[in-house]
Amino acid sequence: MNFKYLISLFCVFFSTPLLADDCLPYKLTPRVNLEIPAWSKEVVQPLKEMDLLHGNVIATMVDNYDIIADITNIEDGFCVALKEVSANVGYSDFLVQIDIRHVPNTCSYNAILLHEDEHIRTYLSVMDDYKKELQDSIYSAADSIMPIFVRNQSDIDAAINELNDELQAHPDLILIKQKIKAAEEIRNKKVDQMDTGQNLKKCFE
Repeated sequence: MNFKYLISLFCVFFSTPLLADDCLPYKLTPRVNLEIPAWSKEVVQPLKEMDLLHGNVIATMVDNYDIIADITNIEDGFCVALKEVSANVGYSDFLVQIDIRHVPNTCSYNAILLHEDEHIRTYLSVMDDYKKELQDSIYSAADSIMPIFVRNQSDIDAAINELNDELQAHPDLILIKQKIKAAEEIRNKKVDQMDTGQNLKKCFE
């Protein structure tokens, strides 16, 4: 009796990969559409004085991936394959904060705003420079994903979510995001290093 039970487990264990392999012929070359979101800028002045800063920029990064799957009905279930990726990646808005001690439209206020606008241009330059590499990384990640086999139609949505999770966890996608983050930090630091503060100092002469 125990021997038969072990044989039964053995057969179940090896049946799943075989069914998954049945989906390999249904793998597609995925289409990748990359959109850079339109961005907006808001300038605010916090009610409390900013600690040791005249101003700063907070950039919001959008990182969304929608996928379309191809569903093929085979004898024992369904093959769910990645067909298309629509990615929306980039900066959606910039929040510029200027110290409340600088009155709007004064010389010092405008000098700080000019500096923060340079930071915004820096963020945007990062996306411009890395757009091609980002698209290539999304394609590489999408093309590596194999179709998923499910027995029941009710499991298809979960399989699609699994494909999307696998896409976003791919090392190529993680690496390009790390490169973008590093470029942000390096370029923004350079903006601060190159600003001698002369424009602001002139406002108080």
